[in-house]
Amino acid sequence: MLNRIRWARHEETIAGWICALPWILGFLIFTAGPMVISLYISFHEYNVLQPPLYIGFENYIRMFDGGPESELFWKSLYNTVYMTVIGVPLTLLVALLSALLLNVPVKGQALFRTCFYVPSIVPLVANSLLWMWLLNSRYGILNMVLGFFGIKGPAWLASPVWSKPAMILMSAWQCGSPMLIFLAGLQGIPNSLYEAARVDGASGLKQFTHITLPLLTPTIFFNLIMGIINTMQIFVRGYIMTNGGPADSTLFYVLNLYFNAFRYFRMGYASALAWILFIIVLVVTLIQVRFSERWVHYEL
Repeated sequence: MLNRIRWARHEETIAGWICALPWILGFLIFTAGPMVISLYISFHEYNVLQPPLYIGFENYIRMFDGGPESELFWKSLYNTVYMTVIGVPLTLLVALLSALLLNVPVKGQALFRTCFYVPSIVPLVANSLLWMWLLNSRYGILNMVLGFFGIKGPAWLASPVWSKPAMILMSAWQCGSPMLIFLAGLQGIPNSLYEAARVDGASGLKQFTHITLPLLTPTIFFNLIMGIINTMQIFVRGYIMTNGGPADSTLFYVLNLYFNAFRYFRMGYASALAWILFIIVLVVTLIQVRFSERWVHYEL
C-alpha cells in the first residue's frame, strides 16, 4: 500500500515537471541564457563581426568618466527619470479618476469602459503615428483646439522643452491597463463599509479618504511598481516619434542602449548599459517594497 502511494506521488511529480518543462526551457533559453551572455559580453569589446575582446570594467567606466558616452548616459538617464517621476504619478491619477467614474452604475457602463480601455490595446507604433499627427505644430488637432481659445500651441515634438511633456500626455491617454486594475480593486471593496459610513453621516469625501483610498493602497502599490518598471524601459515612442531628438530631449535610456547595440555595434557597452538599468530598477523596486509597509494597508 505504501509503495503504491509513493509511486502515485512519484507519478504526480513527474507529470508536474513535464507540464512545467516548456516554461522552464523557454526561461532558460530566452531569458536566463541571454542574461548570462549579456553579463559576459559587458566585460568585452564586441562588434558582432569580430570575437569578443576582454577589457574588464572599461564599459562600465565609460558611463562615469565624463566622455561623450558618459554625457549621453546621464542625458538618457535624466530623460527616463523625468518621464518616470512626472509621467507615472500623472498616469496613475488619470487612471484612478477614470476608474472611479466608470465604477458608477450608469446606463451604457460597459460601452464607456470599453472606450476608455481601447487606447491601451492599440499597438504602440500605431499610437505613436497617431500622436505624431495630433501633436503636429502646424496642422495637429491639439494646436487647432488651443487656437480656438486664442492660445498658440507649442512645437511639441519639435521642441526640447515640450517633447517629454507631449509623451507624458500620450502616456496619460493610454491609462487603460492601470485603470482596469483600479476598477477591479474598487469592486473588491465591500459595499457594507460604505453603507455603514453613510449611516454614520460620513460625506463622500470622507468615504473616499477613510475607506476607498486605504483599501485601494495595495492596488496603487502594484500599479506604481509596474508603471515605474515599464516607464524605465520606454523605447518605442522615442524611436518612432522623435528618434531621440530634438537635442537628445527624448533620448531615453533604452533608446540609447539600442543605438549603441544596433547602430554603432558596441554590444559590450550596450550590455553594460542593460545591467546598470537592471540594477537601477531592482534597487528602486526594493526601496518601494521596503517603504510600502508604511502606507500600504491590506485590511481596514
